[in-house]
Amino acid sequence: MENKILIYNSLSRKKEELIPLKPKEIKMYVCGPTVYDEPHIGHARSAYIFDVIRRYLSFKNYQVKFVRNVTDVDDKIINKAREEYPGEDLNSSFKKVSEKYLKSYHEALKSLGIEASGIIEPKASEYIPKMLTFIQGLIDKGAAYVSGGDVYFDITKAKNYGKLSNQAISNMEAGARIALGEKKNNPLDFALWKTAKEGEPSWESPWGRGRPGWHIECSVMSSDILGDEFDIHGGGIDLIFPHHENEIAQSEGAGNKFARYWIHHGLLTINGQKMSKSLGNFITVKDFLDKYKNADLLKLLFLSTHYSHPVDYTDEKIQEARQSLERISILQGKLDKPLTKKPASKLSRELEDVKDKFIRAMDDDFNTPQALAAIFDLVNISNKNIDDMDFIYYAGLILKELTSIFGMDLEKLIGSKDLQASVEVLVNQRNQARKNKDFKRSDEIRKELEAQGIILEDTKDGTAWRRKL
Repeated sequence: MENKILIYNSLSRKKEELIPLKPKEIKMYVCGPTVYDEPHIGHARSAYIFDVIRRYLSFKNYQVKFVRNVTDVDDKIINKAREEYPGEDLNSSFKKVSEKYLKSYHEALKSLGIEASGIIEPKASEYIPKMLTFIQGLIDKGAAYVSGGDVYFDITKAKNYGKLSNQAISNMEAGARIALGEKKNNPLDFALWKTAKEGEPSWESPWGRGRPGWHIECSVMSSDILGDEFDIHGGGIDLIFPHHENEIAQSEGAGNKFARYWIHHGLLTINGQKMSKSLGNFITVKDFLDKYKNADLLKLLFLSTHYSHPVDYTDEKIQEARQSLERISILQGKLDKPLTKKPASKLSRELEDVKDKFIRAMDDDFNTPQALAAIFDLVNISNKNIDDMDFIYYAGLILKELTSIFGMDLEKLIGSKDLQASVEVLVNQRNQARKNKDFKRSDEIRKELEAQGIILEDTKDGTAWRRKL
């Protein structure tokens, strides 16, 4: 009998069994980037977490429809356009900024091996007409009002406002203020449509030229692509209030049921501090890869902490991740052996137990630290059974299967087939030189391989090699 998948639902604040609206189909919406700067490793964690969840659901034979939006209309983008293209028309320069940094985001995800195929990625700027229709529907229902060219959602019309963030309206109202220039009735009311400022990007609407508020885009995109009710909504814990709270209010105000399960991930710090350019600890994905060369090191850091918890990035933790990856790399080199006979027809009990441990961990709210522990159990028992060809054959298949759920490419650990072939030639030449007691030539070959990033290990069974990580 297949195990149930349990998810900690931020809305109910408890673990619940995942029961999709349609059997074996999952509709999932994740808040994506606001494209105004180079993607950093905090963005990488968010994208990677939901990529792993999507991969695991696919592994469990769910058909996953995955939507990740792009905010390409925003104050931060407009301010960046002023900074990077001073004096240019903002209606064109804001597009240059959003296109430039969306391209950077895509390049960063590709360099991290984060899945792109099958992902639906709507842009806010493409959804303006549907946002206008959605907003007018809220006005018609009495859930929103027009004030001086702006349109606001009336928070008094929201049922159970604060249920996601677990706050009482009275407490929120006590700390809320109406900012200068806002024309809303209640401090908690939020903008659905904002009047255009001089020179800023804007679109025609029934209420005058303007642009959408931030929250409206997600309600419109999700309902248009996934329907009025869908299975999973994800994002960072910092989005719970006000963004996700307001999404619920306006979606339910429009008569939609909206998301059934909410998944929120913890945030990333650098050496215990919030990442900030002013503190000099802002690490882009490119910065990381330029320094460490291997995306799997960052993935192992993320996997070692449950998605719902904060993770602190330090160079020491990356070095620990390197040691862990080297253990996998060394084993992968040993597993990649040609078969000398037909393998046994089934797994050993030990290998079945390891795979079951991995699956049980992931079924329990995607517990990647426990699942990662199962992978290292596999490493340990494989090393103990390294001379059993049947065992090693199936261990190799399981290692590849489980690490692929984590988006790790083991082939990169040992290199291309051409690299492997060229290394084997040199290793054989070195072995022959040693046999002939030509130690000078043997040392030359070792140094030549070291220059290529190849580490040799002489054992009683011959010479093993691996790539330096």
